[in-house]
Amino acid sequence: MEREMTVALAGNPNSGKTTMFNNLTGARQHVGNWPGVTVERKEGVCFVGGYRFKVVDLPGVYSLTAHSIDEVIARDYIVEKHPDVVVDVVDASNLERNLYLTVQLLEMGANLIMALNMIDTAEGRGQKINSAMLSELLGVPVIPTVASRDRGTTELLEAISKAAGGGRERKSPGISYGREVDEAIAALEEVIRSEGIVLGRYPTRWLAIKLLEEDEDVVRKLKEVRV
Repeated sequence: MEREMTVALAGNPNSGKTTMFNNLTGARQHVGNWPGVTVERKEGVCFVGGYRFKVVDLPGVYSLTAHSIDEVIARDYIVEKHPDVVVDVVDASNLERNLYLTVQLLEMGANLIMALNMIDTAEGRGQKINSAMLSELLGVPVIPTVASRDRGTTELLEAISKAAGGGRERKSPGISYGREVDEAIAALEEVIRSEGIVLGRYPTRWLAIKLLEEDEDVVRKLKEVRV
């Protein structure tokens, strides 16, 4: 009997995420809306390594800063539904822009895999990406893919199965934003802990970063739990 796990697909718009979703799930998918909104919700199923994976295609977003309903849906799903694996579909030809979302997913403690998509486009532009070094720097598996040609799908499925079965502990990524910012994050984390503030499953470090960004949604939620 297969064990059931959940995989969330995240990524920037036009990163090839929906094509990747179709490759993973084939005809085993259905479309509806997210609760309370008219934003399309797509779910499907795939089977690999003794697991039955429910695959959820999150809205395409550039960040998780809650400036739009799509961003709220994506970040609330990751925190509240706690998917077993999050696949970050990245446009390799626009790596720097796409890595902003990657860092936010890491800060949220997601059990992350990067699908380095459109690698053929990047190579066609003369861009050489060392996926092994990128994996080492980020601390997550990085799988080169070309979703439009169904290349790398098998390797991605293997990585998903391994990540789901390995129970990798979700740790702070240890990203440095410079001494002054790092010190401010640490100070805010201490205040959050000392005040005993618990806000769902949001990591303390991520909350501190969002407070520094003056994220209105996080500020509001923190005020509500302190009333």
